[in-house]
Amino acid sequence: MDASTHQRDAEHPAEATRWVQSEGAELAVYETGDKAAPTVILVHGWPDTHGVWDEVVELLSARFHVVTFDTRGVGESTAPAGSDSYSLSRLAADIDAVAEATSPDRPVHLVGHDWGAFECWEAITGEPLELSGRAIASFTAIAGPRVDDRAGWVLRRLRPWPQGLAQIAEQARRSWYVAAIQLPVVPELVTSRAMERAWPGMMRRLEGIEPRPGHPAPTLARDATAGLALYRTNLRTRSLRSRPVPAEAPVQLIVPTKDRHISVGLFADADRWARRIWRRDMHAGHWVQRSHPAQVARAIGEFVDHAEGARESTALRRARWRRDRRPLEGRLAIVTGAGSGIGRATAIALTRAGADVICADIDEATAAETAALARAGSDSGSEAHSGSAKSEVDRRAWAVHLDVSDSVAMEQFAAAVEAEHGAPQILVNNAGIGMSGAFLDTTLADWERIIDVNLWGVIHGARLFARMMVDAGQEGHVINVASAAAFTPSRILSAYATTKAAVLMLSECMRAELAGSGIGVSAICPGIVDTNIVRTTHFVGVQAETERELQRFAARAYGRRGYPPERVADAILRAVRTDPAVVPVTPEARVMLTLSQLSPSVLRRLARLDPSRGKARSGSFSD
Repeated sequence: MDASTHQRDAEHPAEATRWVQSEGAELAVYETGDKAAPTVILVHGWPDTHGVWDEVVELLSARFHVVTFDTRGVGESTAPAGSDSYSLSRLAADIDAVAEATSPDRPVHLVGHDWGAFECWEAITGEPLELSGRAIASFTAIAGPRVDDRAGWVLRRLRPWPQGLAQIAEQARRSWYVAAIQLPVVPELVTSRAMERAWPGMMRRLEGIEPRPGHPAPTLARDATAGLALYRTNLRTRSLRSRPVPAEAPVQLIVPTKDRHISVGLFADADRWARRIWRRDMHAGHWVQRSHPAQVARAIGEFVDHAEGARESTALRRARWRRDRRPLEGRLAIVTGAGSGIGRATAIALTRAGADVICADIDEATAAETAALARAGSDSGSEAHSGSAKSEVDRRAWAVHLDVSDSVAMEQFAAAVEAEHGAPQILVNNAGIGMSGAFLDTTLADWERIIDVNLWGVIHGARLFARMMVDAGQEGHVINVASAAAFTPSRILSAYATTKAAVLMLSECMRAELAGSGIGVSAICPGIVDTNIVRTTHFVGVQAETERELQRFAARAYGRRGYPPERVADAILRAVRTDPAVVPVTPEARVMLTLSQLSPSVLRRLARLDPSRGKARSGSFSD
């Protein structure tokens, strides 16, 4: 293979630039960073040039030797004649030539976007690099599955047919342009005459990507026209070929879940593509390296470090992919009020589903007990969950002392979580206290206490961790535990119901704001559930002995009701998967929600009833 080079001395004085000869093409190559550091080669897609990587290059070059180049026929590289000049095998040979020129003595790390990812797949599994004997230290694929597994992917979707056909139809809808490109003449007319004018506006309108110098390149129209050969040469010849030869090099997939051209379903069979594979989903569109450069650079850097021998980062460990992953495996969850009741049941359920869980509670001892039960796969009682304690391994749960009403403590907690674990994907704002009694008997101190815990605790958690999720560019879910009292007025629940109604409205507002960021928000509204909160409820306006009697009476009543917190935990896990806005839990909660929507006057009349008459005021409120 001809990999001769000569240094280039014009036009780009800020970059170390050279030309590389390969298979009849002259490739413009750009280097930055310390050449003694590991070499990372970034390969662009269609109709981009090397300039699409500028933001990522700037972030990576402080630690790595970063190489970009214009692929053949694009930017400043030459355009060989003939469609065969753009076959994936020749494009893979170009990557080998660039690697030989820029890192002759050590393996390189490849990163490919769009068609660049297809070229890299060919390079690490096809002949060119095998023949040259070049080793690839790692490969990060961004928005690009393997072309040679397309037919196999379709055939595997035919069973089971309902879900499979839906995935095929979804990808076909996104890939309409592939068929259009196969037409004669018309694609050339569109790309040469309209591309330069329409493409920047489309980037801005559809993905919020602002054009800047270098992207799109001044050569856009010419590059787009030349790049049509990629589709015509490679998709025609490989449309019926399935060659799932697993790559030996470690592979990381960065999957932009909002890519308009590639559906997430295409990555379902990713374990067939490589023997060692990691997958990170990012809530981003096609040009994720432009919209989320810091997140992309961090993912590349962590993967390169690991391939070079560093310990696997926490985020990378969670991204490790295998077909038998549990539903929430790889996700980090935070549960407040995890020491008992709904919080404990939720923490245990989340670990069973595969999540790593931070169990936070003002009582550190009970939080530690929950974490131990979660690691063991146990129910919230003493017995292990049948069949799961020994069969499932690698459960991770940690206990943390936390007062959710303390804003400083919450700030410190959030900083510690981010530093040690990264951004969470699931937040369960569950911590809360109960309070029962008349409005006129509720003191200012009572109001301050219940608002601090039930409302400010939710605000602190949501504000800190939702921001962390958004900044990480990942999809996630916020669960705010409210109550059926949020939509059920009562003369003895003015303080408690007010805080829970505020949590419900806060959840609705957050849901509207965060929808565009891929963060779901659900308000969980349990009815009468047998938890510890009824045993610690504060009854206002009564003596201490009377309060203890009322607490015992309420605990017995809720115990007779017999609705366990584990069923609320199940509803929370369903909400994480399905993203409903409001989840009433227990039959009475569903009835009250329906009445609040259809006939609120009925609820207002019921609210006037005085349940305190009789032997004791039961303090019936919803947990």
